[in-house]
Amino acid sequence: MEHGILSLLPPVLALIMVMLTKRVLLSLGVGIIVGALMVNQSEELFVNEAIAQIFSIVSGIFIVDGGINTWELYIILFLLILGMIASLITITGGSRAFGEWALTKVKSRIGAQFVAGFLGIIIFIDDYFNSLTVGNVSRPFTDRHRISRAKLAYVVDSTAAPICVVSPVSSWGAYIITIIGGILVTHGVTQYEALQAFLLIAPMNFYAVFAILLVFAVAYFKLDFGLMRTHEERAQETGELVDVNKGPVPGESEDAKPVAEGVVSDLIWPIATLIVATVLFMVITGMQATEGQRSLLATFENTDVAAALLYGGLISLVITIAIAFLRRLPVKHLGVGLWAGVKSMLPAIYILVFAWTIIEIIGELGTGEYLASMVDEHIQLGFLPALLFLVAGFMAFSTGTSWGTFAIMLPIAGEIAAVTDITLMLPVLAAVLAGAIFGDHCSPISDTTILSSTGAGSHHIDHVLTQLPYALIVGVISTLSFLALGFTGSVWIGLLVGFATFGIAVVILKLVITKWIYKEV
Repeated sequence: MEHGILSLLPPVLALIMVMLTKRVLLSLGVGIIVGALMVNQSEELFVNEAIAQIFSIVSGIFIVDGGINTWELYIILFLLILGMIASLITITGGSRAFGEWALTKVKSRIGAQFVAGFLGIIIFIDDYFNSLTVGNVSRPFTDRHRISRAKLAYVVDSTAAPICVVSPVSSWGAYIITIIGGILVTHGVTQYEALQAFLLIAPMNFYAVFAILLVFAVAYFKLDFGLMRTHEERAQETGELVDVNKGPVPGESEDAKPVAEGVVSDLIWPIATLIVATVLFMVITGMQATEGQRSLLATFENTDVAAALLYGGLISLVITIAIAFLRRLPVKHLGVGLWAGVKSMLPAIYILVFAWTIIEIIGELGTGEYLASMVDEHIQLGFLPALLFLVAGFMAFSTGTSWGTFAIMLPIAGEIAAVTDITLMLPVLAAVLAGAIFGDHCSPISDTTILSSTGAGSHHIDHVLTQLPYALIVGVISTLSFLALGFTGSVWIGLLVGFATFGIAVVILKLVITKWIYKEV
């Protein structure tokens, strides 16, 4: 059944409720129920059918076609393992030792945010891996400088997907290059190969470029406003890095307290093992799944990210437990630490399960297809990149998935360019990629948004509401850049417009924030 514009109701309703109630699970639950009822409204016992569908989707997260669902279930298991690793590192004193060491090396709040941002850029292999690893590694030194967890989550989220989407050697890059290759073959484009096209598209991904730049501008110029400013002021004045009134946050536990005198290596070894083992298993699983010539691109195209994370996590957990024994941690404290780590990740897992469920229902409603159909082939061509950027952004926002948006919108954009003006092929593909990241950053049901708040130890709702204004600012900058690109055909002019707008935005924000501070004083 076609639902048209009504297919937007569940995700929009969930977003409105999140903003009004500040209760993520309740809001997602209402969106799930409304969506399921809409999908089954033509059935005689539509309420029973809706309940059955929700149960089927949730059970499908664990079991599919009579076997284990190795994607969602492995991600959940990895989160539990990561919670246990983080908890044991805390109990053995590794986090405290690393924080004290980092405090001697990173001497300012700006420096701490810069280090977290650079870590987000360096770990470009996968966004899930990036979000969880950078957040956990950065917490000790950002905590010491009283940087709020909401701020850290923003730094993590706004570097993870943007760097992955422009990196050819990443799970994202391999996936996108595969889609682009099919589009080029379909429309007989032979002047460049898929990898070359991807590299040419990268500087046109204005959202990725300016989202990363804004992270460092916000840190250097102290561009904290709105709810972000509230979180930062509370952190600096009281030392409370999260809003304690919202309860425990993912990755945190009152039971996980240092009981041993740890050293810096107690944190470095588990994290280094996690990184090396995960990358190794990404290569191994990619090679095993690759038929024919095993190139680096083909390896990352076929890699099993979820399995690699799980295997890498298990090896890291073994190393962490071994360190705990070396520190002569009593078995009782070891058990307490492991269980505390499991409990610390349960809130994030609940949100993730709810998000996956509503994404499935949104797919049944045809929300993505409806948004794609809104693209009119008869508009003035200069507006096309900007229009596709906004449509892809709203699709990713509504569906919570960048990759789903890529799969739907990239072929549509390629078809439009082939029919209208083939020279627009790369700009419109870049617009879709940029728009998908934009919508992903604005969406409370995006899995990368959820995992960024988890890795940073922030309440999910705080991360969503503090990041949203910054994402919208970069969205406006990107829209103007795509307009310039669409009407001039020049990437350099698009970047010039973007940098000019970016500079104006930074100056305005700085002046407005300075005025607020002056008034308060």
